[in-house]
Amino acid sequence: MRRFACPALVIALVIAVPAVVTAQSRGASPRATNTAFSVTPYVGYMLFGDYLSGPLGTSVTNAPAPVIGAQLGMKLAPNLMLVGNVATASSDIQAGIPILGGISLAQSRVQLFDAGLELALPLSTMSGTAFTPFIQAGAGAMRYDITQSFLTTSSTNFAANVGLGADISVGRGVGVRVMAKDYIGKFDMQQATYLDFGTNTTQSFAFSAGVRVSF
Repeated sequence: MRRFACPALVIALVIAVPAVVTAQSRGASPRATNTAFSVTPYVGYMLFGDYLSGPLGTSVTNAPAPVIGAQLGMKLAPNLMLVGNVATASSDIQAGIPILGGISLAQSRVQLFDAGLELALPLSTMSGTAFTPFIQAGAGAMRYDITQSFLTTSSTNFAANVGLGADISVGRGVGVRVMAKDYIGKFDMQQATYLDFGTNTTQSFAFSAGVRVSF
């Protein structure tokens, strides 16, 4: 699933852009024209990619964990917003070993900081409720604070991201936002552990839901 998730999101971006351009030529969506700013506190669940992949199916990764965060948005054009995001998740770093399963190696706290652009797709309705799909793309960093016994290290790595989601209106200026986001970056194992294992490109997926307030 992780291998094909990123190409699928990129294809969705390519397909969606012509639709948005057509929609803008017919008129901007109500969501885009009525508000200039938005804030969305959210909670969700995050799946982390492998930092190291060894022989016979062994690996090192973070265990899946709850994630909590907030996203801010500022309108730049009728269907285009500048967005900023901060989030955090805490979980064990695990060694994945066939048959034995995951063995905890250390505890870690992951912090995400990123900014990007959000493009709203044509406004539609779902069972009479205003429904606005959107796509996002951006870049930022993922910081890992790793603790084992009395030792603490950290590693900060660049990460690009793409996302798909939708806003469902529940009242004037208030809606429910659901989103899936793919973070693509490199994890510097030497910076985190002082051991020269090199860097590995990882994909981590965040699935979230929150309340979007527009003003």
